[in-house]
Amino acid sequence: MAKRDFPQLVECLARPTHIAEHLDGLGNAARVEQTCALQLGHMKRLWEMVENAHPLTLDHFVGADRAPMEEVVHWGKNGLPAFRRFQKRFLRPSEGADELWGYNEQTMRHFTGPGYFVTHESDHADTPVWINYTKLPPGKAPQWPAILPNSARLSRVIYHGTVDRMRKVSEHVSIGAAFKKDKPIGAYFLLCRDAQ
Repeated sequence: MAKRDFPQLVECLARPTHIAEHLDGLGNAARVEQTCALQLGHMKRLWEMVENAHPLTLDHFVGADRAPMEEVVHWGKNGLPAFRRFQKRFLRPSEGADELWGYNEQTMRHFTGPGYFVTHESDHADTPVWINYTKLPPGKAPQWPAILPNSARLSRVIYHGTVDRMRKVSEHVSIGAAFKKDKPIGAYFLLCRDAQ
């Protein structure tokens, strides 16, 4: 029998441990490719499958071995009708900091705005890390675009008032669901941390 890929594992409701083992066994390029192959239906199903499956901390997004202000790229795919491929770029502002800073990089950034956020741990066991667009970081990496409020430009429609609640899928992959005013809005996305 042929080896299943990530979308097929989700379709057949594989155990979260099997999905993690599959993704962890891939090289960086193949892992990004398979992560970005998932569609909205897969994402909804995966979101439920991995609830409380794996512990998640800020170190998943920026490893403790990374220097302060060092950028870490996560390749992203969402289930929206447009702007499906993107990157979230994170950094830890200082050693031992209890939050991360970041923004969204994608082809339409000049129109949508950079979508800056603060990432922090939450007291919700089922979504232990939140990417919070209601908080703007007080600083950024030198090469990052200017910080704009998420009420500016098209950011008001996309990022303003949004919190992405995160769950872990594997060593490099996480899944998020967007919430506004503590209510899910039906938007899901996957992130795959670049291992290079």
